[in-house]
Amino acid sequence: MASATITSPPTPLINKKDAGLSAFSSQASFSVRKSQKRACKKIVSVMAPQQSERRPATTGSVKTGMTMTEKIFAKASEKSQLSPGENVWVNVDVLMTHDVCGPPAIGIFKREFGENAKVWDREKLVIIPDHYIFTTDERANRNVGILRDFCNEQNIKYFYDIQDLGNFKANPDYKGVCHVALAQEGHCRPGEVLLGTDSHTCTAGAFGQFATGIGNTDAGFVLGTGKLLLKVPPTLRFVMDGEMPDYLLAKDLILQIIGEISVAGATYKSMEFVGTTVESLTMEERMTLCNMVVEAGGKNGVVPADSTTYKYLEDKTSVPYEPVYSDEQARFLSEYRFDISKLEPLVAKPHSPDNRALARECKDVKIDRVYIGSCTGGKTEDFMAAAKVFLASGKKVKVPTFLVPATQKVWMDVYALPVPGSGGKTCAQIFEEAGCDTPASPSCGACLGGPKDTYARMNEPQVCVSTTNRNFPGRMGHKEGQIYLASPYTAAASALTGYVTDPREFLQ
Repeated sequence: MASATITSPPTPLINKKDAGLSAFSSQASFSVRKSQKRACKKIVSVMAPQQSERRPATTGSVKTGMTMTEKIFAKASEKSQLSPGENVWVNVDVLMTHDVCGPPAIGIFKREFGENAKVWDREKLVIIPDHYIFTTDERANRNVGILRDFCNEQNIKYFYDIQDLGNFKANPDYKGVCHVALAQEGHCRPGEVLLGTDSHTCTAGAFGQFATGIGNTDAGFVLGTGKLLLKVPPTLRFVMDGEMPDYLLAKDLILQIIGEISVAGATYKSMEFVGTTVESLTMEERMTLCNMVVEAGGKNGVVPADSTTYKYLEDKTSVPYEPVYSDEQARFLSEYRFDISKLEPLVAKPHSPDNRALARECKDVKIDRVYIGSCTGGKTEDFMAAAKVFLASGKKVKVPTFLVPATQKVWMDVYALPVPGSGGKTCAQIFEEAGCDTPASPSCGACLGGPKDTYARMNEPQVCVSTTNRNFPGRMGHKEGQIYLASPYTAAASALTGYVTDPREFLQ
């Protein structure tokens, strides 16, 4: 496994003004000083975590600077000042649940608050069936029925139901993968608190809000009260600078970070992403970045809201929101710096997301299949990226290549939006010419295995390159299956060769 060199901290410590974000500006703006970097095996060099400089107060009571996450907690708990480690009751702006965790959360709510109890706010609860949908499994189908009964009983405003499993398009309310649907339907807003009964709820941090996964018991409590007791997490800051090479995607950035700090490196910590590279990312790419912070143990990931955020939200929500930004004097537990221009395409080898390696180092790994989908890698831009590789190659795939759009909107984009440089061809046309499977009904699909009849589930001990988020044994079905996590570029390139492949073979 390739690993990056960590250099010793320079002296003196970084001036926080150089890497700070103004709490009062309308959008994040920063000028990051270039640091010394050293490459090892051509993976980007990383500066060692830098401890925040503490200066004694001079006279009187001095307000301590806060990070973005601390400010969101302070606002939601009606406090003027908070520090990491404090436990506070937080007012929840949005609670999301789905077909797997919704029924038990509902059961706990009814047990604790009463059979006839009402939820705290029927317009702040978002219920999205998405996990085990297109299956004949009776228990999975029953779960969606429980959600439907509860939403009818409570008159829930945002329930994205599905009843006709034979044709998802016959269900206008059905969306698909909850984390992508939350963004597309305008439920993600800067400065807010969004909780969900799914670990990848952290995806919404891309919008400059606090978003994290919670358990069913906590969700049952939130259903009845709209509040939750949370501990303020300390913040790790990741400064990413440099022009993003055209063969990299945000998936490579987060795999680099997880490989650097390990799957436990951010346990109960906030991960704040800043820098010129982050500023250049689209909203969907920022979502990919924040989506996998939980694979590093992170409590939440967060990107400062800016003009990109505001433009995305223009036609999606009319709810007023108030972005917050880290103070210049905010204290970060540690800070990592990356020169993204030096990064190469990466994969995470079995069986852990931190088992990082260069894609080109795995060129002898023969694969059996490719899977493009999930909340991590099933967004419109992910399919556009895959189509770009297939288009550049002009070849057919050598292994079965499964495509599962995250939501109904993504599915429609795959069939409607022209791929740049294709002469007007859509992703669907390019995928068909390349010999891929027909894009499937939108859902979480085989990302987490699911019932035996789940589309593209690994029912044999095969080797798969996947744009999903976890590669633990059994994650996509078979316990002996081997999963290589990769970007849509790398997944598409690997489909064309039948081996783990660096996408530069087709993109340069």
